[in-house]
Amino acid sequence: MVRLGFIIGLIALIGVLFSGLAAYRVHEQELTIDGIALSRAIDVHASLVQDRLTERELLARVASGLFRAPSVVKANMLEPLRSSIYAFKTDFVVAGWVARLKPSELDVAGAELAQAGFPNPAIRNIDGSPVDPHAIDKPVDVLMDVEPRNAETEVLVGHVLDQNAAIRAMLDRAMAEGKSVASDPVPLLRPDGPIGLALAAPVVQNGVTSPAGFVTFSYELSQLMLTNDDLSLFSVALKDPRAAGVELTANDQGLVTSRTVAPDQPAPSATRTVTFGARDWTLDYYAKSSAVRRAEQTAVIVGAIGLALTGIVCGLFGYVAYNNLRMSREIQVRIGFERRLTAVIDELNHRVKNILAVIQSIVTRTLRHGSDIDVARELLIGRIHAMANVVSLLSESQWQGVKLRGLFEARSIPHAERIAVSGPDISVSARAAQSLSLLFYELASHSDEGLSLVGKHPHIVAKWEVTGAEPETIFQFRWEEFNTSEATRRPDSDFGLILLDRVAPEALGGTSKRYFTEVSYVYELTAPMATVVDMTERDRTEQISAPVRPSR
Repeated sequence: MVRLGFIIGLIALIGVLFSGLAAYRVHEQELTIDGIALSRAIDVHASLVQDRLTERELLARVASGLFRAPSVVKANMLEPLRSSIYAFKTDFVVAGWVARLKPSELDVAGAELAQAGFPNPAIRNIDGSPVDPHAIDKPVDVLMDVEPRNAETEVLVGHVLDQNAAIRAMLDRAMAEGKSVASDPVPLLRPDGPIGLALAAPVVQNGVTSPAGFVTFSYELSQLMLTNDDLSLFSVALKDPRAAGVELTANDQGLVTSRTVAPDQPAPSATRTVTFGARDWTLDYYAKSSAVRRAEQTAVIVGAIGLALTGIVCGLFGYVAYNNLRMSREIQVRIGFERRLTAVIDELNHRVKNILAVIQSIVTRTLRHGSDIDVARELLIGRIHAMANVVSLLSESQWQGVKLRGLFEARSIPHAERIAVSGPDISVSARAAQSLSLLFYELASHSDEGLSLVGKHPHIVAKWEVTGAEPETIFQFRWEEFNTSEATRRPDSDFGLILLDRVAPEALGGTSKRYFTEVSYVYELTAPMATVVDMTERDRTEQISAPVRPSR
């Protein structure tokens, strides 16, 4: 009972250790998988945002390239571009024509706006105060046309944009660099309007170096950079270029608000940079759920399952072991064991355990090191078939040993017809037969894997001899594959290397070596004949298999 308790405790300890290891591995894998999924989703989102920005910047360049201005003071200048603008379907809030007018052109521009039917054609500042042409001495930028036209956009026409700092900086840079430039985030349409960006593309007439004006497009920031769905793994925020430590975010309704990043606030999971209007914009991505917490919960579940399985296994083992012990005691009390039956059972258990141990080793090594399941299945079937064949040969001889030549039959190893066998016809013990059968199968199965130097299958010679005088006779075996080389012969599997270099030599109490010559692959095995034949095992088997004689 003490031994049984010790075994159950050992099984429980092993189960707990494996449960903890499995939970740890699951925790690490969950963190890795979540990190990869989040990174991929962020990369896709940033790529889509960049594509969206590039498309809108392309619209501005196309519109400025198609723009023809016979006179910058004309109204309705966007009407010829209407079809081109809407063809892009870029969901802009408002498109505008901003003319760069001299002070002497302001009165003519106001008349043009009045003739075009705008509700307030006066040239005026952003605050609504009229502009005195005699009070200014340099060109000003006036909004002369908008698209689409509605009650909310038409009231913007006639405004001088020089007083708006963000728009003024955008137009100055666009004029200086001669390319599309984006503004800082600004309210659109009205002071309390949605936060967005304006993009200005300079329009340069033929033969003139300075821009005659600008084609502008404004977009809501929520749809431009901060769009996100409810099922996404993250939320996105835009670093406000106007102030350090401030981010712009959009809610479910698309309303953009600013927030200050606190020092103790978690850092963003990732940061990506997109380009729009000759400026770099930084997007911060925050994971919506904690990957660490989810990984910990999964690890706890896995650990709990492992502990539950450990408890079940220990309970079943204890129940079965206790019942076996009880039954064994009852049999000992009732019947007892006869000496001969005990010997038979012990020998049978010994041989079955040996066979099961070998098969277990074959299965474990083959499946552990088999990179391809089809190759592993063929190797497993072949190795078990080799073991089954040698057991059949031993059964036919009543476990009195096996002729060594019988292990080279076609049913024992593949491609036996290509193997030239020579050597004395000796009988080997059951243990030696099992090891040699697996050894011959491993050598024969690998001999067909590579292509030979002359385009043929390797020609194989297997020979053995017994040297020395009794009782120090030595068994020497040599396997040589011709027409092969280290470059053409596939390397032995991990299981094969263990069998060739360790298992077979140790089973026979000998040594082995393998090497390549210039034209062949050679494997040599040397062992004492006392372990190859093992007369002690043969004598024990003869006693067990002898017929029972009635007592006199």
